[in-house]
Amino acid sequence: METKSSDHDRKTYTVTEMAAVLGIGRTAAYEAVRTGQVPALKIGKRVVIPRAALERLLSDPADSADG
Repeated sequence: METKSSDHDRKTYTVTEMAAVLGIGRTAAYEAVRTGQVPALKIGKRVVIPRAALERLLSDPADSADG
């Protein structure tokens, strides 16, 4: 029997899910990934954001600020 994993079990977010977490639009989320503001992994054609990296970004945004 298969059970659906909860958000706490998942290790990654899609870009759309990350946008919802951050409260930004999908286009802005993809731009943040493209520019490196948000760390992401490309696996095949999929782009995923590690949950731990997003949590680090949210806990200390000054560490990821440009310049």
